[in-house]
Amino acid sequence: MVGNCSAGSLTRREFVQRGALTAAGTALAGTEALGATAKRPNLLFVFSDEHSWDMLGCAGNEQIITPHLDRFAGQGIRFNHCISNSPVCTPYRGMLLSGLHPLCNGAMSNDFQMLPGSGNYFGEVLRDAGYHMGYVGKWHLYGGDRNRPIPAGPLRYGFDGTFLSNNCHVDYRPGHCYYWNEAGEKIFFPEWEVFGQTRQALDFLDGCSAEEPFALFVSWHPPHDNGKTKEGVWRYETIPELMGMYDPDRIQYRPNFASKVHDKRSYQGHMAMISGVDMAFGWLMDKLKEKGLDENTVVVFTADHGDLLGSNGRPWPKAFPEDASIRVPFLLRWPERLPAGKTSDLLLGSIDLMPTLLNLMGLKAPQTCQGQDLSPHILAGREDAVSSVPLFLIPGNWRGVYTYRYTYSTSNAPTPDQKRTFSRFYDKQGDSLEMKDLYDDPAHRAEQAEMQRLTDEWLQRFDDPFLTVQEISKVCFAEGRSPGMKKGETGELLGRPLDLIRGIKR
Repeated sequence: MVGNCSAGSLTRREFVQRGALTAAGTALAGTEALGATAKRPNLLFVFSDEHSWDMLGCAGNEQIITPHLDRFAGQGIRFNHCISNSPVCTPYRGMLLSGLHPLCNGAMSNDFQMLPGSGNYFGEVLRDAGYHMGYVGKWHLYGGDRNRPIPAGPLRYGFDGTFLSNNCHVDYRPGHCYYWNEAGEKIFFPEWEVFGQTRQALDFLDGCSAEEPFALFVSWHPPHDNGKTKEGVWRYETIPELMGMYDPDRIQYRPNFASKVHDKRSYQGHMAMISGVDMAFGWLMDKLKEKGLDENTVVVFTADHGDLLGSNGRPWPKAFPEDASIRVPFLLRWPERLPAGKTSDLLLGSIDLMPTLLNLMGLKAPQTCQGQDLSPHILAGREDAVSSVPLFLIPGNWRGVYTYRYTYSTSNAPTPDQKRTFSRFYDKQGDSLEMKDLYDDPAHRAEQAEMQRLTDEWLQRFDDPFLTVQEISKVCFAEGRSPGMKKGETGELLGRPLDLIRGIKR
């Protein structure tokens, strides 16, 4: 389903060809995944924040304590190459819930407000198909001022049932973390945020039955950092019982660690939060089994993006093209239809999740989706069906591509500080830790040219003119600048970014 966000920007031939491919993929998914008389499956989509693919025991990490997620991975399919196309919170969430490139949905950067879906977003499709809807946890799509409730209506994008959320904050301590109720009141949790939100999710599941399909999205903010200390070190703090699971003196850094703004305490807190997430995930799985809903529920565990934790010498946890930033866990279980104990090397991106899951469940994904429907390949076990995944970070002013062998990114606004430069080229075949940058290396000119060709191809498919975020903001916001999170800010766009950008002459 890759394409531009309107048929008008495609040639007639391209539009017809893509429509035929979409129809064929949808028919195949609907036929193979859901028989004509089968009961429609439930969906439980669980995701954490700033959680890299390698921070699970089942991914080979011997330090991390994640028994419930490891067990779950053995009950379904674990994907080795799930890529966060745009490794920042809001862009990921926008792609997940819309199936659209950020230039089409408006969720280009943190605190930009995603445009309404007009019935074509993930939650809207599920709602209109008769699903009992629920959303619990971090939202980060309302834009602007984070300290306000998300109103009922089109800016909940189909989650018209249970909606217990906050827009965004980074203090998860008991008595400090909170959600907004339907009366617009801020209610503080008496326990660690993940545990409080999970109890809300359990209450939702208690109200579900086998007679009515449900779709519940659970969005945990941990193991996201808590900001920086006064000394400039990234903080990762959680409740004592979780911190006590790890001895910082025994923690090993990633082999490519090179940072002055992370330390063993950072690793300890991050890993402790992941173990708390693991516990909470176990509660959800126990509840599904208790209710007799586990066999016919599609369950996903993933994350919006990773956390470098000082890898590759990067100064921030995310927003860079290295694996620890873009590569996330993706665990998928559906006992009635999918094999258990399988590991897949199929490449998939966050923009592919909506069309893939909808079609897997027997629901037709809207033609507006720009992601690919990978459900036929998942069902058939085809692991080489996708050769590249696009990378784009509009606020970082870079674009690129991920393949099995290479990761490539190029910036249209490089900075003098090389640690903050986004232009990178890695050959992972001989450099799995991405420690040798080959960008503009004469000995690898041909390979880099091929990666640039693939990047250009993705840019063309999405109709992305590769402008800087500053250029885009000038036409997308009334103030002529990117919005912030200050009181009174809304992050509301003047219209669809691509429509506004087409008036720009470079």
